[in-house]
Amino acid sequence: MEVDSSRISLRPFKLTDVDDFMLWAGDDQVTRNLTWKTFTSKEEALTFIKDVCIPHPWHRSICIDDRSIGFISVFPWSGDDRCKADIGYGIATKYWGQGITTRVVKIALSQVFKDFPDLVRLQAFVYVENKASQRVLDKAGFQREGLLRKYTFVKGRLVDLLLYSVLSTDSLPTDPQGSA
Repeated sequence: MEVDSSRISLRPFKLTDVDDFMLWAGDDQVTRNLTWKTFTSKEEALTFIKDVCIPHPWHRSICIDDRSIGFISVFPWSGDDRCKADIGYGIATKYWGQGITTRVVKIALSQVFKDFPDLVRLQAFVYVENKASQRVLDKAGFQREGLLRKYTFVKGRLVDLLLYSVLSTDSLPTDPQGSA
């Protein structure tokens, strides 16, 4: 069953999100496609929310009815590379396949180029086997640029990554709340 898009929102994380955070950040199926490990304790999650999520300039909680079901983050580069940023996201397995992630990526696109005036390029690195994330990026208007062979170590394993990007000059979604 698809979630009504009016119930979906992005907002900064709060310490009170910890129990909802643990539902998805403590799930191996969710974190298998992320660079960070599965959270195993509420204390560890609270520390992460307090020290990483809250102070980060663009780390948002994906919410349904204001309950955290995932995250989306934009990591701006600095100095001469301030023209680019990386985007990452993850969502609770209960909400996979419902178009929510595509919607929130479109919402993020409608905002991040405004929030970071020097930003020209938003890019995503995706595991080759993560077909769902590739579909999200395709639907959100990103272009697949290529395969980065044996690009980096993730969780002790040397992996290939796909590189996707969207530019501030590209046609961005006009209806970020619309269908996926």
